[in-house]
This record gives sequence, structure tokens and C-alpha cells, in this order.
Amino acid sequence: MAEWSQTWTWFEGKWHEGNVPIVGPRTHAFWLGSSVFDGARAFEGVTPDLDLHCERVNKSAEALGLKALHSAGEIEELTHEGLQLFEGDPAIYIRPMYWAEQGGLFAVAPDRESTRFCLCLYETPMPPPGRGFTITTTRFRRPTYECMPTNAKAGCLYPNNARALVEARDKGYDNAIVFDMLGNVAELATSNIFMVKDGVVATPAANGTFLAGVTRHRVIQLLRHGGYRVEETTLSFDDFYEADEIFSTGNYSKVVPVVKIEDRNLQPGPIALKTREMYWDYAHA
Repeated sequence: MAEWSQTWTWFEGKWHEGNVPIVGPRTHAFWLGSSVFDGARAFEGVTPDLDLHCERVNKSAEALGLKALHSAGEIEELTHEGLQLFEGDPAIYIRPMYWAEQGGLFAVAPDRESTRFCLCLYETPMPPPGRGFTITTTRFRRPTYECMPTNAKAGCLYPNNARALVEARDKGYDNAIVFDMLGNVAELATSNIFMVKDGVVATPAANGTFLAGVTRHRVIQLLRHGGYRVEETTLSFDDFYEADEIFSTGNYSKVVPVVKIEDRNLQPGPIALKTREMYWDYAHA
């Protein structure tokens, strides 16, 4: 089994090194999926939008019927404390989590009062600038709010995205375009998606079927401030297939160009590259 990268986890009042066991076979989240998390980044001495990620994990907890045990400010302070434990200055993934230990109604609903919390920080390199990835379609779709807790960054949502990702990899691609239940483009299996046509940037409108990410929102702000026209709208696969540029945004990799959609090759475009540059400038400001 591969070794875990350098990892520190805050749990039950203190920091532990490594992949600490924190749940048992009867833990509600382990077998019934009552967990939420968020992801932020520390790299090159900065932690862009860490406050927003800490606020969102608390909102996700409440949306899933859990209790937010720590304020966003407390989670942020813990993060900066934990970052001091790492040797050197590696890029870090920041993952606060809540989950239910016990069940409530019929044992299926989580018991809010049994909510637990941990903050896991681990070394994960940032992808090098300019490296792109390939995308294809998938038969798996994003659920609606009536079917799944799409208003939370909940662990139970990710197996569906994993199915889409595995299907894409089996077809020889890196990632998958995931549609909503009406057949419109929602996101990629691991991140939000943008396209450029005739100088206009477009991204799927937040319609409650996918997580409209913190980095997505920041990029939209930066692009508009930089003088670009950005439309949040309904987009089809054909819109993306015929685009001049495609790029993704997400906390894990920030801004990454798409270099192939199905059988059509693309180059990392000027707006995608400029977007990454603007994001890095913002992060270091």
C-alpha cells in the first residue's frame, strides 16, 4: 500500500500526525453517508478564500442536519496553526469535515447532537501551469435537490461523480462533462467548467444541481473586473464542442485548460492563461 503524504489532523482537541482512525463500523457516516467537508488550499505562502471555505463547511453541515461545532473563524485559526507543523513549504490541501456518529429517526437520519469534527491537512502538489487535460461525456447525471443534498458539499454526492470519472478514464479521457437532468452541461466530474467563444466567457448557471464553487465565483469576479464579459447561462455540449477555449476551476487545481473535448483538440487559450495569472495575482495580493 502506498504511503500517505505528510499529514496532520486536528481531532478531539489536539493535532495527530498521519491518517488517524476516527470512525468505527457503527459510525453513522461510515455506513449511511452523513458527512460533509470542504477543501481549501495553502501554496506559496498563501491561503486564498480560506474564510469562505470555512464558512461553507458550516453551511453544509446545517444543510445535512448536522451541527456546526466551530465558527468559521475558529476553523481558520486552527488551519494556520496546523500549517506550522509541516516541514518546508509544501502545497497543502485543507479539509475540514463534520459527520454524525449516531443515527436519529429509525437510525437512518443523523443525530445532530452526535456531530463530530476534524480538520485534515495534507501535502498535495499543485499541478504545473499550462498542463491541460482531456474531457468526454458520461451517461451519469447530476441529481436535483429533491433527490440529493445538492445544497451541501456532502460526501454522499461524490460516488456519482466517481462513476462519471471512471467511465471517462475507461474511454481514454481524463475527466467527464456531467449533464443535469435536463441534458444541459452542469460541471466536470471534479470541477466547474468555463468556455470562451468570440471573446465572451460563459459557464453553466448555478441551478441547484451542482456545487457552484468558491474558486468559480472568484474567477467570475476577477474576469469581470479585468474587463471580460462573463455569462452564467444554459449551455449544451455543442456549445462546448464548438468553443474557442475551455478551462476548469476548482480548489484542488485552481485554473486548468482543457486540451481535448471528445475528438477535437484544443490549445490552452489566452483567456484561460490570463485567468490563471489573475487568480495567482489575487491569491498573493
